[in-house]
Amino acid sequence: MLDALVTVVVILACAGVVCAIAAARVVKQYERGVVFRLGRLRSDIRGPGFTMIAPAFDRLRKVNMQIVTMPVPAQEGITRDNVTVRVDAVVYFKVVDPAEAIIAVEDYRFAVSQMAQTSLRSIIGKSDLDDLLSNREKLNQGLELMIDSPAVGWGVHIDRVEIKDVSLPETMKRSMARQAEADRERRARVINADAELQASKKLAEAAAQMAETPSALQLRLLQTVMAVAAEKNSTLVLPIPVELLRFLERGQQPPEAARADGGGAKEPVSAGQESVSAGQQEAVPPAPAVPRLTEREPEHEAERVVER
Repeated sequence: MLDALVTVVVILACAGVVCAIAAARVVKQYERGVVFRLGRLRSDIRGPGFTMIAPAFDRLRKVNMQIVTMPVPAQEGITRDNVTVRVDAVVYFKVVDPAEAIIAVEDYRFAVSQMAQTSLRSIIGKSDLDDLLSNREKLNQGLELMIDSPAVGWGVHIDRVEIKDVSLPETMKRSMARQAEADRERRARVINADAELQASKKLAEAAAQMAETPSALQLRLLQTVMAVAAEKNSTLVLPIPVELLRFLERGQQPPEAARADGGGAKEPVSAGQESVSAGQQEAVPPAPAVPRLTEREPEHEAERVVER
């Protein structure tokens, strides 16, 4: 009798241990547990940590509460301005109500994925190509609203939606490249023309300033010659102004001749005219000396005496 009692106690202990092991559950920190008892949802949601359920009557389903990153496959569509494009995106979402995520929809991940694809196609058809390329923030907000509206009833919150890439046909890429190149060339020409206009204004002011002081022009010429001669790889032909030569000639003459030359007013003669006049002087022989009136007067007196 005692042996039978010990056997029953051992069997009950083993059954209790087995039931305890079967009823023990561990819920992780980023998970929540939804309990179904005989197919009916229990109102209490099991938090993270150790929990117990009835082995034969309860069933525990764990729901991940982390943010899920789901890539949306590339969708091909035609924009509002009749351009064929391929657009892919990425969706960030998380579960906010574990019970609704289990009861309201069979597979909330698959449902969010399909809703994201259909919403992306709808956005492509409603938008222009320029909006897809430059105004993505507005499109992302619209796409987020379109996906989040049905997902609220599934216990899912759409945290963020981003358009990743917009693929264009090769012909469209070449056309856009030509357009951008033409635009850059136009802006370069406008900038160059503006620079030339400003430079011409400055040159006009410099010319007006140099007209008041002619020596400044000569100094500028000498500065240019020095800048060119610094490279020592070119031959320079420097025109010397006639005024400089006259100044040097006056410096070599005695003071009396210089004063006589300075007293008489002469018209300025160019270098070409001086060369012609010098050639004429060398070609024409000197004229014979004409006697002065004082030398001829005695002869006229002698002739008068003979006639008388």
